[in-house]
Amino acid sequence: MRKVFALLFFAFCASAFAEKIIFSADSMTGRSGSKSDDTKLIGDAFVKTETMEIKAEEITLSGENFRYILAEGRVEGVNSESELTFSCGKMRYDRSTKIAFLEDSVHLIDSKNDVTADAQIIEYNQDTEIALMQIGVKILQKDNTCTAAHAIYKKNEQTLDMSGNPKIVQGEDTFRAQEISLNLETNEITLDGRVSGIVTDTKQESSAEDSKTTEKK
Repeated sequence: MRKVFALLFFAFCASAFAEKIIFSADSMTGRSGSKSDDTKLIGDAFVKTETMEIKAEEITLSGENFRYILAEGRVEGVNSESELTFSCGKMRYDRSTKIAFLEDSVHLIDSKNDVTADAQIIEYNQDTEIALMQIGVKILQKDNTCTAAHAIYKKNEQTLDMSGNPKIVQGEDTFRAQEISLNLETNEITLDGRVSGIVTDTKQESSAEDSKTTEKK
């Protein structure tokens, strides 16, 4: 099957600013010159805007000036502006609001801040740099392993707010509460409601090991 490759160039939101959309696929339905009708890319689909690159089994462009992008099936992408990479089963992206809605086994990587997140649903606002995560949330960052049902990741502020049976594991230490806030830069933890945890006294363990070494001598 011959690969379809095309470039769309139009005035975005009727302004003087123009954005290019480059796309390719095994086949395409719709009219590439239309600004309102759906254009569906089928088979090894690829779309590139000025800030986003998306690969998927199928991608649909719709709305005025192709405002909406719907990607389905083994979705992979890169947001060059936010410096994020992601993969999921389905993605919806609004180029006007710059909000991406990712669902179905979402894997998000913020390599700049060494943060990796997994969840069933992640909504990311490119303007505010805030990610709302839901269902089976797991976030890894340096020595922190964070799990919860819900989480809010503020990329610019480097903070994480969790609820829904949240837990943070830092090495051998464990913290639980109804709500947990973590500053990813300072490692400062704020616990609220039914707080519990396990903290290992490494100094005592170190002293015990030193004593054993002395006895052997």
